[in-house]
Amino acid sequence: MKFSEKLKKTALHQAFVFLALIIGVTASAQDYYQLKVYNINSSEQENRVDNYLENAYLPALHKAGVKNVGVFKPIESDEATGEKIFVLIPLKNLNQLDKIDAAILKDKNYLANGKDFINAAWDNPPYQRMESIVLKAFSEMPKYAVPDHSTPPSEQIYELRSYEGPTEVKYRKKVEMFNEGGEVALFQKLEFQPVFFAEVISGSAMPNLMYMTTFSDMESHDEHWNAFRVHPDWEKLKGMEEYKHTVSHSDKWLMHPTDYSDI
Repeated sequence: MKFSEKLKKTALHQAFVFLALIIGVTASAQDYYQLKVYNINSSEQENRVDNYLENAYLPALHKAGVKNVGVFKPIESDEATGEKIFVLIPLKNLNQLDKIDAAILKDKNYLANGKDFINAAWDNPPYQRMESIVLKAFSEMPKYAVPDHSTPPSEQIYELRSYEGPTEVKYRKKVEMFNEGGEVALFQKLEFQPVFFAEVISGSAMPNLMYMTTFSDMESHDEHWNAFRVHPDWEKLKGMEEYKHTVSHSDKWLMHPTDYSDI
């Protein structure tokens, strides 16, 4: 074999190896999520948002290649009941966020089935405000999970929590507490069936992180949290000086998935 041919063969081999590495990294990369929060003030707005999500938006997302879109509403006893609808959209990468919007705007079925929402009059909007939060999955749970509950959606409990940090340094310690510290591992050990743990990379309350755990019903919710609070791993973790004062404000919402939610 001539030297030039050998060199060419070596270069091609290296190129294939490099491509394989890139594909491997992409396949093992952490998820991104978009969390949309529709703020509503009436049952009429709730029905209009539901109709849009069920008959136009989710089908368009599915067609655009987005699977397992979650739609959740606060339970009756939650103070946000009747005021918010949460939509969780799993993303493979951030580029997908822009591509999805472009794709669905070309979808004729989406435009037809969602026209009441899309073309709503300025003085009769289908919602008050809509917030969009972009998140990146934690290293200890790089991919989202779909829970396995046999109870009906009206009984299932999805708990979304948001933890804000007083400073970026303290916030990073809270993220570390979940990852290297073992908090994510403890949730998994106790079978909380989490959907995701993630950092907010764009939102209105930064720095903060969010996560979602799920339960078959409220009794299961209470049992799991009671076990978590007294677990020796948590007792040790919360007592560590480096992880103190890492949360300045927290919010939580107890929710049911809608009948048309994928998750």
